[in-house]
Amino acid sequence: MTNETPLPEDAAGAPEPTAAELNPEIKIAELEGRLAEMSDAYLRAKAEVENTRRRSEEELAKARKFAIEGFAESMLPVMDSLDAAIATPGTQVEAMLEGVHATRRQLASALERNKVVEVNPGPGSKFDPHQHQAISVVPAEQDANTVVTVLQKGFLIADRVLRPALVTVAAPKS
Repeated sequence: MTNETPLPEDAAGAPEPTAAELNPEIKIAELEGRLAEMSDAYLRAKAEVENTRRRSEEELAKARKFAIEGFAESMLPVMDSLDAAIATPGTQVEAMLEGVHATRRQLASALERNKVVEVNPGPGSKFDPHQHQAISVVPAEQDANTVVTVLQKGFLIADRVLRPALVTVAAPKS
């Protein structure tokens, strides 16, 4: 047997108290330091969110302002061709007509590059009220509710109707 005196029950397993636990002023100073750090981190995060929101708004405003830039750029050669045609008075009709056809091809190409697609239903095609506008219903030797003639082509932009095609439609047979 040894002469050691047993330690009290709670003193054997408990860690030594820290300086902060012994002195409440030190604990308050530590908590105030943590509060200052957290407050600083919060303010920085809040500022970052605000900067991100502001940058997003600026980018959106620029996108709206310059959205048509690509389309306008593709129209410039068409404008140049028309200006060249006007600048040459006394041109023969055949040459002028050839220039008009070339300019129309430029225009069609520019529209196609910008996802503007012609709606030009052929005779006998089914009338589609989403893409066609019936101007009149006429008796015809074809199925009812089909296109007889196209009076004016329509256009879609990215599958959305920009202008419906103006058509005459075959009347139901009586």
